[in-house]
Amino acid sequence: MLLLLLLLQVLLLLILLLLLLLLVLLLLLLLLLLLLLLLLLLLLLLLLLLLLLLLLLLLLQLLLLLLLVLLLLLLLLLLLVLLLLLLQLL
Repeated sequence: MLLLLLLLQVLLLLILLLLLLLLVLLLLLLLLLLLLLLLLLLLLLLLLLLLLLLLLLLLLQLLLLLLLVLLLLLLLLLLLVLLLLLLQLL
């Protein structure tokens, strides 16, 4: 009878230990999932930053193009003024 009780106690202890191990495993899995989520978030942030940089570069290119057009217009205006002055001299 005493041996049976002892065996039952050992079995219960083993079951408890197994449950504890399962809990630890679950916790580890949860931690891994959280880490993966964090990594995904970081990747998304990096992608967003890259997109922003690309947009900024595009904006800069447009600004440079506008500046070039303005310079060209100014040059044309200057040429026109010079032509008018030359015509007035003749």
